[in-house]
Amino acid sequence: MQNPSKKVRSLGNPAETQFTNPEPLLQVKCFLLDMDGTFNLGDELIEGSLYFIDTLNELGLDYLFLTNNSSKHRGIYAEKITRLGLPVTEEKVFTAGEATALYLAREHPSAKVYVVGTPALEEEFRGHGFQLEENDPQLVVLGFDTTLTYQKLWKLCDFARAGLPYIATHPDFNCPTQTGYMPDIGAMIAFVRAATGRDPDLVVGKPNRMIVDAVSQKYGWSIPEMAMVGDRLYTDIALGQTSGITTCLVLSGETTREDLATSPFQPTYTFANLGAIADMLKTHSTRKDK
Repeated sequence: MQNPSKKVRSLGNPAETQFTNPEPLLQVKCFLLDMDGTFNLGDELIEGSLYFIDTLNELGLDYLFLTNNSSKHRGIYAEKITRLGLPVTEEKVFTAGEATALYLAREHPSAKVYVVGTPALEEEFRGHGFQLEENDPQLVVLGFDTTLTYQKLWKLCDFARAGLPYIATHPDFNCPTQTGYMPDIGAMIAFVRAATGRDPDLVVGKPNRMIVDAVSQKYGWSIPEMAMVGDRLYTDIALGQTSGITTCLVLSGETTREDLATSPFQPTYTFANLGAIADMLKTHSTRKDK
């Protein structure tokens, strides 16, 4: 499946691997994959990403892209992943935006919602039966809004001060890019907190267990059958503490070994990148077959 025409970012020594007992990982039937910093950086694949997918296919294992980034819906992500060299349908993608819309559709069906988000997030909410309301909403939703304006933030603060239910799709502070980091929803949450004294009443995405339960409900995998693979300690890896899921940290994005040493969120396993996970799975699969 490797496509030599695609840009692939090399990340040095893939042998940087830390694990002791391989059994929890060998029980996994579906790998939940973060995207930015794990599978790709912008429009560049990270070294080993397609090799990892090839390995899962060879071993009869499944995968699902699970991203906190709510600036796009799953159809847009599926198109991007396909463009990067891995043809997938939108059923292979689950976003914090979709998880938020599914939760609110269950708890507040057909509510009038003020969405601070991109047109793609607005489309997600309309698709789940919500009426988008600018002036008299019943609740407000904050997503990763790359079309953010001061006017949107001002209105969000007014609604927060008025006491309306306030939901955020995820908590990430930064989003990795090919050139560094761009401010994510965490910076917007901090703005609202500074102006109003309020934090979101609910944060749906990683590390909230709610997103894992939503995946389990939609796709049928149990907690022991899934593993979260990502590059962020406070979202991807913290998910292990909130949900009990096996976690794999990859050092291909935001987290460094120095960060890991001082973090309260410790992964089940640490790898340089997805390719190193594939090597481990192949090695232990070969041993089991002997």
